[in-house]
Order: sequence, then structure tokens, then C-alpha cells
Amino acid sequence: MTDDHTHTHVLDFFTPRAADWDSRFPDDGPAYAAAAGLLGLRPGDAVLDAGCGTGRALPALRAVVGPEGTVLGADLTPAMLEAAVRAGRGADGTLLRADVARLPLRDGALDAVFGAGLISHLARPEADLAELARVVRPGGVLALFHPIGRAALAARQGRTITDGDLRAEPRLRELLAEAGWRLESYTDEDDRFLALAVKQG
Repeated sequence: MTDDHTHTHVLDFFTPRAADWDSRFPDDGPAYAAAAGLLGLRPGDAVLDAGCGTGRALPALRAVVGPEGTVLGADLTPAMLEAAVRAGRGADGTLLRADVARLPLRDGALDAVFGAGLISHLARPEADLAELARVVRPGGVLALFHPIGRAALAARQGRTITDGDLRAEPRLRELLAEAGWRLESYTDEDDRFLALAVKQG
């Protein structure tokens, strides 16, 4: 699958959903806040919400890094970024139209990356996770998050989960290792999916 094809797919999927995205999932805020609190971020740190969508994680990330910290939100879909601005979340972070496969950031610029619902939309998961590793300092953290677990999400989407799923623990551990991350913790419960990994090197 080419990047152009994937970009078209991502835009086709998210553009029509942007306007009512938040209203479809109105109760997710506390789950985002709890996940942001587990990144180990300190006031003044720099964090990226990769594939930020409507920016639902940005207020929670801003709360943990404080006013002196750096919060970036990158997304490929203009309509999602526009929805984030309408929701007032541009005040919590700098919004960028950017592809997570080619981030406009220098090596090691960040302390952490947060990715909500991100991994299933990556064109080339290993290469894209390696790009996220590039922009994080050694010892920095990657959080792959979803406000519901794999089984609940599969049920919502009318499918079954398999061992080949990128979010299955053995598959994800291997994928992260190949991309320069070490999986530190893995939680897959009905009300939360959260994989925390540390940048190697």
C-alpha cells in the first residue's frame, strides 16, 4: 500500500466523521486524562499527540507538562484539526498538519509521544513507529492508547480479535522492538487499552 493510497484512505475515513467525532464519544475525557498521567511527564517536558484528531488528549497532556511545557498535536486530516480548534483545544497545544511517517521535528526533540487509536491507521507500522522513536530522546516514552479494550472495540466494529492484530501483546512487543522501543507495560481491559514503551538507545 503506497503512502498516497493510505493518506487517501485516512482522509476518506476521518473527514466525514470529524464534525461529530467528540459527540459520538462524549465520556472518554477521564480515560484520556488517566492515560496522560501515566506517561511520567514532568512540568516543562515536550510531548506529541500523534494522530491527535480533534485534540481530545491535548488538555490532559497540557495539565501534566504545565504552561512551560510543549504540547504538539499532529494530524493528517484538516477537518479533524479544524474541529480541534472549534473545541478550543488549540489553546492547549500547537496543532500541525503532518504525517506521523515524516514528522517535521528534530531527532530526540520530545520526551514522549501519545497515540490514541493510532496504530491501526499506520501505513507502515514498523517504519512509522521508528519515526516516532526518532523524535523522542532515549528513555522517552510512547503511549499507545484507546479508551476501550481490543475485545470491546472489535465488538463495536462487528469483528473478532485475532493474534495477528497489531495490538495483540506478542505482536505489538515484537513490532515495537523492531522500531527501537521496549514494551514496558500492557493493559487490555474493557474500559482501556494502554501500551507503554520506552525508547532504547
